[in-house]
Amino acid sequence: MRFIATELPGVLLIEPDVYRDPRGFFLETYQEIKYRDGGISEVFVQDNHSRSVGPILRGLHLQLSKPQGKLVRVVEGEIFDVAVDLRRGSPHFGRWVGFTLSAGNFLQCYIPPGFAHGFCVTGECAQVEYKCTALYDPRDELSIRWSDSDLAVRWPLVDPLLSLKDGNAPTLVEVMERLPSI
Repeated sequence: MRFIATELPGVLLIEPDVYRDPRGFFLETYQEIKYRDGGISEVFVQDNHSRSVGPILRGLHLQLSKPQGKLVRVVEGEIFDVAVDLRRGSPHFGRWVGFTLSAGNFLQCYIPPGFAHGFCVTGECAQVEYKCTALYDPRDELSIRWSDSDLAVRWPLVDPLLSLKDGNAPTLVEVMERLPSI
């Protein structure tokens, strides 16, 4: 298993060991000691599973007073997964990284607390599972506009389908004062 540092400190790309034979494959999707040794020491308290049909985009989401770290993986299809550092005072504030995660490449992405998360489906359908370090609280959630020019995320979709919440999300400038400081 490899834990690969990205250009945003704390965001990790995880490449699990996949054991294949004529019957199929086997891999560990999480093992506390290995993940702690790889740099992920948070305790996960909630697992989520979503299914989306393309060209859906979900995000960018974060929680403010109860920030969630997320360990994301794809069990069907393919997504472009994005993490944005929204910790005021961080030297990387407003920067983003994105990765292709798929059922075929088995890659996982760890997004630390204080980062916004979003993804878009790059094929017909994708099922995404992710572990969270804090419970979801809809009263604590904040969305940032996926197409915010100040963030300039290079999504592989031009005109995605969005939820009402994501379609009406404010820009980073509009919510700056609400963001947590480090």
